[in-house]
Amino acid sequence: MNTGGDEMTAETEYETLLIDRDGAVEIVTINRPKVLNALSQTVLRELEQVVDAAGADDSTRVLIITGSGDRAFAAGADIAELQALESALDGHRHSHDAHHLLLKMADLPKPVIMAVNGYALGGGCELAMAGDIILASEKASFGQPEINLGIIPGFGGTFRLPRLVGRTKAMEMVLVGDRISAQEAKELGLVNAVVPPDQLLDLAIEMGKKIASKSPAAVKLAKRAINEGLEIDGRSAADLEAVYFGIAIGTEDRKEGTSAFLEKREPRFTGR
Repeated sequence: MNTGGDEMTAETEYETLLIDRDGAVEIVTINRPKVLNALSQTVLRELEQVVDAAGADDSTRVLIITGSGDRAFAAGADIAELQALESALDGHRHSHDAHHLLLKMADLPKPVIMAVNGYALGGGCELAMAGDIILASEKASFGQPEINLGIIPGFGGTFRLPRLVGRTKAMEMVLVGDRISAQEAKELGLVNAVVPPDQLLDLAIEMGKKIASKSPAAVKLAKRAINEGLEIDGRSAADLEAVYFGIAIGTEDRKEGTSAFLEKREPRFTGR
C-alpha cells in the first residue's frame, strides 16, 4: 500500500481490531476474517473504545474504518449471538447497545471515513452508514437482509437508509432483503466513490489526510451543523448554521486561515 507520505505505525492492540496510524489519520480494521468480520459484542465494545480514545486524542483528526481480508467489510451482526437472544428485552438491549456506539460515532467531532472493501450487510451496512464519508471497493456490496432471518434492521437501517437512498428504495432493500452492488450504491447516493480494491485504502488515507490538514475547529462545526441540520426544519437549520458559523468566526483558526489566504501561504491550524 502506498500511503504517499508518513509510514504507518502500529497502535494499541485489541482482540478484534487492528489499529494503525498514518500521521493524524487512524486506521481501524475489523479483524475477524473467518466470520467475514461479523459484528460481535466484542467488536462493538472495542469500536466504542476506539471512538472514545479518538475523541480524547488531539493528534487524531480522522478515523478510517475498514475490514480485514478481501471479502467483507462486515457481513452483519454475529448470527450466533442473535440466536442466543431469548426475549424481546434481550433484543432491545442488543439494538440499544449498537445504537449507543453508532450515535457516539456520529457525534464524534472528527470525521469517520468508511472504506468498504467487501460485503457490508445488515449491521455492516448500518455501520458504514454511520460514517461521514463512505468509499467502496468495486467488489463491495450493500444490503439489509435481516428480513430473511425473521427480524428487522436493528443498528439504524430503518432510519439512516431512507435518509440516504429515499423511502421507496429503502423499503425495497429492507423488505426484499437483496444486495446491491457498489456501483448501484453510488448511483443511489449511499457511497461517495467506487474504486478498484487495491486503491481503496490509499484513497481513504489520501482523503483523510486532506481533511486532517483543515481546521479541526471548522471540521467539527461543519460535521455538527450537517448532522443536526438534517434532523430539523429548514428555518431552524438556518438559525443553527448561523450560530455555528459565528462560533467558527470567533476561532483562532479563522484568523489563521484568512491571514494565510491573504499572505499566500499554507495555514497552520491548531483547532483553537
